[in-house]
Amino acid sequence: MLPRVSVFSLGGTIAMGAAAPGKGVSLSHTAEMLVAAIPALADIAEIEAHSFRQLASPDITLDDLAALAREINQRLGDGVRGIVVTQGTDTLEESAFVIDRLVQHDAPVVFTGAMRNPTMAGPDGPANLYHAVLVALDQQTRGIGTLVVMNDEIHAARYVQKMHTTSPAAFHSSPAGAIGWIIEKQARIVTRPAGRHPVALSAPPRAARVARLTAGLDEDGTLVDLAVQAGYHGIVIEATGGGHVPAAMVPALGRAAKNIPVVYASRTRHGETMQATYEFHGAETDLLARGLIPGGWLGGIKSRLLLALLLRAGAQDEDIRQAFESWQFPFGR
Repeated sequence: MLPRVSVFSLGGTIAMGAAAPGKGVSLSHTAEMLVAAIPALADIAEIEAHSFRQLASPDITLDDLAALAREINQRLGDGVRGIVVTQGTDTLEESAFVIDRLVQHDAPVVFTGAMRNPTMAGPDGPANLYHAVLVALDQQTRGIGTLVVMNDEIHAARYVQKMHTTSPAAFHSSPAGAIGWIIEKQARIVTRPAGRHPVALSAPPRAARVARLTAGLDEDGTLVDLAVQAGYHGIVIEATGGGHVPAAMVPALGRAAKNIPVVYASRTRHGETMQATYEFHGAETDLLARGLIPGGWLGGIKSRLLLALLLRAGAQDEDIRQAFESWQFPFGR
């Protein structure tokens, strides 16, 4: 008997087709259609296809992902070997990061998608889906957490980033590289991230709107004040360099941090935020003194998601600080 793998589709380029000649592509393919298009899958696994959502990836919400996590936990509890999730690549790194926080089974959960839609020459969706199933079946991927498989590479959800608009090689990982690859229908894992950093959502989850703002030359704190006035429950500021903002932005950030959690990350998307190097108005030492929380190496996109999940779980200020502190160590303590 072949092992069972559940495939959940959420939409995206991998599930798109052209409605008419000369028209752009739109959502058209169900999970069943994606699986049926790859006959070789029937030779390696018993596939259970679930059309969970049919969305362009920017329309996926945290509520959608919380519901997906519940479905994944149920399927894994029923004994499937692994899970594959297909979706659009624009927010794939975000969905994978969220599911990595919410699903704590040892069985692998593997995200994949496509950079080239099915109407293009050389669409990459079928190969990515086939490889994702191979990885979901492989016992060496157990216990790592959520993975992303694209372009023959295996990435950990915590590290992966989409770094190109159209290239099939759009996905890269920082601060660590890909943790493995697929060759000759086999997965190769060469490093295993330590620690899982779970978040247990309250039932029902609390409201949590987190604004992500980017600092730049000649900016002030107007948008920070507006975010607080609009009722956001937290703010992530993508600071310049290692964690610096214009002096004109500092008072607003300090006011905000007295009422809601404010995290500073780096807009560079690579490297770690500083904490004790520079001493000037708007430097990382100034932000820390005003109560801001360092995002470390997570970057603004993942810092926003982590903060939102913690707030939805009911975490208080000290819990949030401790959670971000635990992420300062990319390979665990």
